[in-house]
Amino acid sequence: MTFDKEWAELRTAAAARIATRTNGVPSEGGGGGAPDLVVHRDDLGAIGNDAYDLRTRLSKEGDHARPATFDAAIALTNGNFASGAAVLKVHDRWQTQLKTLLDSCAHISNHLDYTKAQHAKDEVGVVGDLPPISKLTEYLQ
Repeated sequence: MTFDKEWAELRTAAAARIATRTNGVPSEGGGGGAPDLVVHRDDLGAIGNDAYDLRTRLSKEGDHARPATFDAAIALTNGNFASGAAVLKVHDRWQTQLKTLLDSCAHISNHLDYTKAQHAKDEVGVVGDLPPISKLTEYLQ
C-alpha cells in the first residue's frame, strides 16, 4: 500500500469518526455522549484533606524518636562506644526521610487544592466560550 493511499484511508476514517461524534450531539444545548474529562472536585478535596491530615499527624508523631535517639547517640559516643556514630547516623537518616515524607504530603495536598481551583476556573471558561452547536453546524455546511 502506498503512503498516499494509506493517508487517504486514514483521513476518511477520521472524518467518519468526527461525523459520528458530531451527529450524536443534540442540536440545542448540552452534550451528547460521555465527556472526555471528568474530575470530581469532592474527590480531589477529600484526597487533599487526607494528605494534609497525614502530614499533620506525621509532623507530630514522627518526631517522637528524635530526642531519644539523639541523646542515646551522644551518650554512646561519650562512653566511647562505636555504636554511638551509627545511632547518630540512624537519627540523621530518620530526620531526612521524615522531612521528605512531610514535604511530599504537603506537595500532594497543595497540588490537589490547586487542581480543584484551576478545574473550576477552566470549567467556567470552557462553558462560557462554547458557541451553540447550531452555530458549529453552520460552519460545517
